[in-house]
Amino acid sequence: MGSPIFTGQPTTMETPLFTTEPAILGVLAVCLGLVFWTSTSNNKILKGFYSVVPALLLCYLLPAIATSLGIIAPEWNVGTEAAPIVEKTQVYYMASRYLLPAALVLMTLSIDLKGIFKLGPKALIMFLTGTAGIVIGGPIAILFVSWIYPEALGGTGPDAIWRGLSTIAGSWIGGGANQTAMFEIFEYNESKYGGMILVDIVVANIWMAVVLLGIAKRDAINRWLRADATAIEELKERVSSLVLSRLRTATTADYVKIFSIAFIVVGLSHVVADFVSAGLSDTFEAVRNKKSALSSFGSGFFWLISVATAVGVALSFTPLRKLEDVGASRIGTAFIYILVATIGMKMDLGQIFENPFLIVIGLIWMSIHALLLIGVARWIRAPYFYLAVGSQANVGGAASAPVVAAAFHPALATVGVLLAVLGYAIGTYAAQFCAYLMEIASS
Repeated sequence: MGSPIFTGQPTTMETPLFTTEPAILGVLAVCLGLVFWTSTSNNKILKGFYSVVPALLLCYLLPAIATSLGIIAPEWNVGTEAAPIVEKTQVYYMASRYLLPAALVLMTLSIDLKGIFKLGPKALIMFLTGTAGIVIGGPIAILFVSWIYPEALGGTGPDAIWRGLSTIAGSWIGGGANQTAMFEIFEYNESKYGGMILVDIVVANIWMAVVLLGIAKRDAINRWLRADATAIEELKERVSSLVLSRLRTATTADYVKIFSIAFIVVGLSHVVADFVSAGLSDTFEAVRNKKSALSSFGSGFFWLISVATAVGVALSFTPLRKLEDVGASRIGTAFIYILVATIGMKMDLGQIFENPFLIVIGLIWMSIHALLLIGVARWIRAPYFYLAVGSQANVGGAASAPVVAAAFHPALATVGVLLAVLGYAIGTYAAQFCAYLMEIASS
């Protein structure tokens, strides 16, 4: 069972059919198994279906459907509306804190750093474009909604909508730590904060589904963008050829070595992350203060992902890179699919209609982000890979950017991680600027 969380806010979350960790994990395993059994079938209908809908997208949507049907849930109320006690499953925490860093280690063992650097500046340009889209998208969305339904933007003081939307800007540019910083800086009404979290989750998950859907059509999208994906394809081919030339049948000893290395690094990363985040928080007021732009450096998750990636890259220069010969990155990819399923579980499709006008603001906001990315990608002829990863490094952060990058090829997962870490670093500054623009747009 997840650990109970006491909250003073009313909640209407219903108890799902399955509430124990093993049962929830079992439902996610059913979803993943169903996708991979059908996606590898020789049935013509299924082959046609998966030529349009990528398997990764279904690994994401099926758990969301299970949550919407009340089969599983990320959290639920076990108290009363007057005195709610929220129970949370730890499945997502397990996947993001243990399997994600393990996957990053295994995916970076065979990394070609020279090839990554040869990808050029377009990845960074698209990431910054995505950030700019979030910064200007918020105030534009507010202006648009104020024209068609100004009542949706009511509220003054701590209840002002722009204050709440600032927390979404923090999340979409950086991550959870940046979101908390915005909440502290602009002092939004805590009792209404849940509505903003809902918009954040629903809109971000809808956009991630669109991004994943585009991966299956990336060749057609690249032609429309007039993009040159030569460097990306060369890197993929070079890594794939190297792996195929060395590929051998794995033994039990090989699998134990892979799991050993992966989780030794996970353990080390947790120890270092806890030590560094606590040390910085204890030493520097700017890191300890949740209102500070440097508060992200006090986040254990920030350092966990950073350390795991750095160690994985370092190990790629050692004989341990030979573990890729027995499928290290494929095991890492399997971990990523489990993470995708747990992310999908957090989205209840029925929540889209709970707060329609806030959702509309979020959708307009995300549309501006997407349109700006598309326009710049076509202008500089950037491949869809840069668009997708640049966007998710902002909106999804370290949990989903490597997922999207690895969907193109496991060797590219590091690109997503590096950009996501950059998002943590600039998230609070950019979100503050966005909040000031939204305040002006609301006045």
